[in-house]
Amino acid sequence: MKFSVFTASTPDWTPAEAAKILAEQGWHGIEWRITDQDPEGSGFWAGNRATWPLTGLEDSLGEIAAITTGAGLEFSALGGYVPPTRRADAERMLAATATLGAGRVRIAGLKVEPGQTYREAFAACREHWEWVEDKAREYGVQALVELHHETLTPSASAARRMLEGLDPAHVGVIHDVGNLVIEGWEEHGLDVLGEYLAHVHVKNCAWHLAAVESDGSLRWGPKWVPLREGRASLPELFARLAAAGYDGWVAVEDFSTVLPLPERTRNNLEYLTAVARAAGYDLR
Repeated sequence: MKFSVFTASTPDWTPAEAAKILAEQGWHGIEWRITDQDPEGSGFWAGNRATWPLTGLEDSLGEIAAITTGAGLEFSALGGYVPPTRRADAERMLAATATLGAGRVRIAGLKVEPGQTYREAFAACREHWEWVEDKAREYGVQALVELHHETLTPSASAARRMLEGLDPAHVGVIHDVGNLVIEGWEEHGLDVLGEYLAHVHVKNCAWHLAAVESDGSLRWGPKWVPLREGRASLPELFARLAAAGYDGWVAVEDFSTVLPLPERTRNNLEYLTAVARAAGYDLR
């Protein structure tokens, strides 16, 4: 098992800073966020300094490789946001993954669009994933769909149904326990995913009082919290991963802000290392 950080969760650092700091802390790899973002503001989703733009990505590949390998880090995957409906951009992500030798890339999940039924949306998405499988095979990489709330694949059973019959060497699933707290729990669903379990993201989530309506009704919503807190038990997750025979990458995307970023990433690595060893992993 190896640990990496998804740079959506390191918005304060430039790519060079992220690679240097994470390597010094002892992380094995990095998962670069790649998207055209709103440059205004500063935070996880807009003005994130550790993000590579999708526009002109091909011109950045040499720099991405140099920064990553120069720090002694590996690629756990590429963190893309391109849905399979945008085929030209999806193929750009697959091609970049091949060029960098990153192995895996996330292709964004789809939702039910206005005017669609769920079954229509699911059938259309499946057709797109058949195309993704063909292209991933052509480039010699693996395309991943994430278990994510408010998409067509919030749970292990939904993702399995989406990919069933496709080649798990070229399509797979990202398990994300933090997202499953919000929707799709299914007791983790690792046995359901089987050979399609290809990658693991970890974060944690808790429900909190989000609003009090004028009539006194209470509205609850999800909130990202530190890995040691929240609904999900990471010791339980790692024990289940070990039982399932998973020994791949675990990428952290901690969107909590209780601790300063350098302390947060250092603390997360210490915690994950302890949890993995307790689950029986012989970390390399």
